[in-house]
Amino acid sequence: MARKNSGTARKIFLFILVCAAGVAVWMGGCDKIASKFRSKLKTQPAKKERVARRAPPGTSVSGPKLAIILDDLGNDKEAAEAVFALHYPLTISVLPYHAHSTEIAEEAQQRGLEVMLHLPMRAVANETPEAHQLEPGMSSDAVARELKGMLESVPTATGVNNHEGSQATTDAKLMAELMPLLKQRDLFFVDSRTTAATVAFEAAEQAGVRSGFRNVPFLDDVQDVAAIRKELQLAMRGAKEKGAAIAIGHPHAETLRALKEELPRAEAEGVRLVLVSELVK
Repeated sequence: MARKNSGTARKIFLFILVCAAGVAVWMGGCDKIASKFRSKLKTQPAKKERVARRAPPGTSVSGPKLAIILDDLGNDKEAAEAVFALHYPLTISVLPYHAHSTEIAEEAQQRGLEVMLHLPMRAVANETPEAHQLEPGMSSDAVARELKGMLESVPTATGVNNHEGSQATTDAKLMAELMPLLKQRDLFFVDSRTTAATVAFEAAEQAGVRSGFRNVPFLDDVQDVAAIRKELQLAMRGAKEKGAAIAIGHPHAETLRALKEELPRAEAEGVRLVLVSELVK
């Protein structure tokens, strides 16, 4: 009986050994298969996501560019609304301390337009001076104080251009006082060129301020739709010839009508309308 039991035990033991060996072989095979699968995954290139990528900020698009600045916003809220209704990338320049200066500046930014401070400066005739304006002979402290207050009135401004200033922009000392203040605030400057004798652009360059200047005629010296359309066509031609043009107009009803009629033509002719900050250097 004892021998019989002993033989049975040996058979059971051998059976267990055989099963264990089989399991080990099977596991080894699984490990090899898994290893090959993992290796294949590592060498297989990752699938690219189909995501439309926007060009990074600052990337330039080839072709002629035209920036249009509309000056003298601040008093007339309806005029501002008419500008917003055009739905083009325009730059507006807002006079400080006017009835709706802050409100227009803030709404313009919300609507995707660019905002500048239309900085009042003394003109030669000085027939209609602003209550606050830069004057030749001002101390550096006075210039800084005036600029600070004006920017508080137009809080969303990212740049500055001169309002009038046919006398002030010819004063090298005054311009040398102003430009470092713009540099400190990271504001760009556009010389409206209300006089051929201006030194404002050169002063901005010397101070390291990103700057540009009006390089085509004013759009609406003559407030007539047909005349303004011709000036817009000249501005487009200027953009094509020079690669880029900065034009300046005003929110007159005639100007806005001419813009509405002519801006689709600009796109059709391959002239890209841009914010003026894209053209300053």
